[in-house]
Amino acid sequence: MKQSHVPTVRSYDPTNDLLFKFVFGREERKNITLQLINDILDRDGDDAFVDLQFHNTEIAPDKQSDKLGRLDIFGILSDGSRIDIEMQVVNRRNMEKRTLFYWSHMYLHFDSLRTGDDYGTLKPAISINILRYNFLPQENPHAAYILYNPETHHRLTDDLEIHFLEIPKYKDKPVQSMDRIEKWLAFFANKLDESQKEELAMKNTAIKDAMQASDRYIMDDAAYREYIARESAIWDYNSDLKANLAEGFKQGLEQGREQGREQGEQKARETAALNMLRDNMDISLIMKYTSLSAERIAELAKEL
Repeated sequence: MKQSHVPTVRSYDPTNDLLFKFVFGREERKNITLQLINDILDRDGDDAFVDLQFHNTEIAPDKQSDKLGRLDIFGILSDGSRIDIEMQVVNRRNMEKRTLFYWSHMYLHFDSLRTGDDYGTLKPAISINILRYNFLPQENPHAAYILYNPETHHRLTDDLEIHFLEIPKYKDKPVQSMDRIEKWLAFFANKLDESQKEELAMKNTAIKDAMQASDRYIMDDAAYREYIARESAIWDYNSDLKANLAEGFKQGLEQGREQGREQGEQKARETAALNMLRDNMDISLIMKYTSLSAERIAELAKEL
């Protein structure tokens, strides 16, 4: 009797940037992207965005020597606001400046202001960065930044709004007790079992649609080869980064031995701590792996 062939289910990481752009950057699935935006920005009812128009993501340089960039997902929302959603899979240690660079181009260069226009025609620009790595010091996986006076807490303008979602900071909890952002964090973290995924899909239809679109993408052979190639490149980059950290530790030891064993070990710990600070590792982890005091780590942080 002929046996029916059951396709092998392929596992995947939803934070893969190629997969992410397939799911969230297509016109036919903009309902998914709109729900993600509204959930992260905590908008609902009359305040929610109801439409999104995807636009060309290439940042054209003003002159030949300028830097050329490409946003992951760029669009115009129903009130005219600009939105940029970035999936960052490797830590290149420049996230702050990279974010401001993309935000400024989004605010000014996408037909926002033409010659003779009043500055009042400029529309708010919102950046959402979803990170596969830890970046910020707080424990909360979601952080929002605005422009305000730290003394009076007066917000200067609504035109600048930047959000970060740090996927590694997701903490497992029952699906029924998750808030809007936590449901998306659970989707991107991809640590739920099948029954939890089913429950999550029932709680949020946009996430259900995102899961189904991800499954379609990953089961396409050509797309899957691109996915694997991208994951390999990410793995290679992170492996090189770890090797550089180890080399920094080794160099610190070698330099330190010339000044004595005790000074050498101290130098090695401090070199390693500096590298960890550059990668925005938690102070508690740096203390654990280097045996340095919190005070000494704070002094090293000032050197950076």
